[in-house]
Amino acid sequence: MEIKHLKELIEEKKFSLIQKELLELREADIAELLNEMEAKEVVLLFRLLPKNSASEVFVYLDVERQTEISELISEHELKEIIDELCFDDKIDLIEEVPANIVKKILKNTTTKERTLINQFLNYPEDSAGSLMTIEFVDLKKEMTVEKAMERIRRIGINKETIYTCYVTDTKRKLEGIVTLKELVLSDVDKTVEEIMTAEVISFNTHDDQESIVRKFKKYDFLTMPVVDLEDRLVGIITIDDVVDVIEEETTEDFQRMAAMEPSDEEYLSIPSYLLAKRRVVWLIILMFSAIVTEFITKTHSSLTTEFAMLVGVMPMLMSTGGNTGSQSSTLIIRGLTLGNIKFQDFFKIIAKEFKVGIIIGISLGTLNFLRIWLINNNLKLAIIVGLTLVGTALMAALIGGILPVIAKKIKLDPAIMATPLISTITDATTLLIFFTISAVVLL
Repeated sequence: MEIKHLKELIEEKKFSLIQKELLELREADIAELLNEMEAKEVVLLFRLLPKNSASEVFVYLDVERQTEISELISEHELKEIIDELCFDDKIDLIEEVPANIVKKILKNTTTKERTLINQFLNYPEDSAGSLMTIEFVDLKKEMTVEKAMERIRRIGINKETIYTCYVTDTKRKLEGIVTLKELVLSDVDKTVEEIMTAEVISFNTHDDQESIVRKFKKYDFLTMPVVDLEDRLVGIITIDDVVDVIEEETTEDFQRMAAMEPSDEEYLSIPSYLLAKRRVVWLIILMFSAIVTEFITKTHSSLTTEFAMLVGVMPMLMSTGGNTGSQSSTLIIRGLTLGNIKFQDFFKIIAKEFKVGIIIGISLGTLNFLRIWLINNNLKLAIIVGLTLVGTALMAALIGGILPVIAKKIKLDPAIMATPLISTITDATTLLIFFTISAVVLL
């Protein structure tokens, strides 16, 4: 359905036809349409949806749209939507919307639910506790398969997933897991204990979301349990939440690699002054760090004055150094993010980047030596550029490979050591190598 067609139906007040056409779409597609509409039109269309569909669509809407709808609909309507949401979606909503909407939501929740919400909000941001949901199926090991299936049918309708069920004792301690497939294919008289898997991989409530992503990737699970310090089952994390974390972490890394303060807000919804504020701090830092490059150039100004030919090749040399360093840092940062590289690999990285730097340096140095010697007929400049490129490629590869690992070790985001910062450092290094070789060859 196109937005233009939808607006025409609204103008013609063909509400039954709108409802029919909307319900033919998936909830995510309906939300995409609503995100493009005006606030009043959104509320009108939202009210045409059945209660169950409205709640599903609400989850997919932008925070801005969720806020607008929450402000414009009645408290009773909002309560109906909130009641249908999964618990983790309620938490996500409360964390994102303004305080006045939070009050409106909490006003219509039970005391028990408010206590749970406050408990979730107290978990560290980006931890397993903040990501998990409490809507899972729990079973007892002494249950027969028949009794377990009856329980799943009875309570499963309100759970996030029923495919994986969790076996707990009377104190909620996690004892094992059993899948719906195993239950369906087992004899009805068997006990859950006989078919369950006792060795369970789980998260602690305070585990960081990056480690959560790595475990999901490693084991290919759809859900994983979350336990507290006493091994009591408190929630589960599902793959859909992990996909959101992957997107969030990737976006954050891209922003840090571009020397920007990370933000999870959409670009077009951020005011210009706020965008500038988030970018200008790093630009100021990088600008002042470039003073080192300026100082090196001024210190060797006598060389560039006497031998003007040197000035022409400086931009190419600095650009090559920056690009080489950025390539190395990008590969190392990605490896650190995926968990393929650890601090213990520090000397392996040095050895590998040394070899890579030498190969790149000799290749680029030889190519430019021949270019300048044969085309410009300037042997001394060809030697200077050729040797500088060997030294520059070697140092840039080492710097780009080492700095992200060090950043990770001192608990900084490795993405900080990306293109802008690496380029600034390699610029200074390139000029030092260049002027040192120039002085030896020319003076």
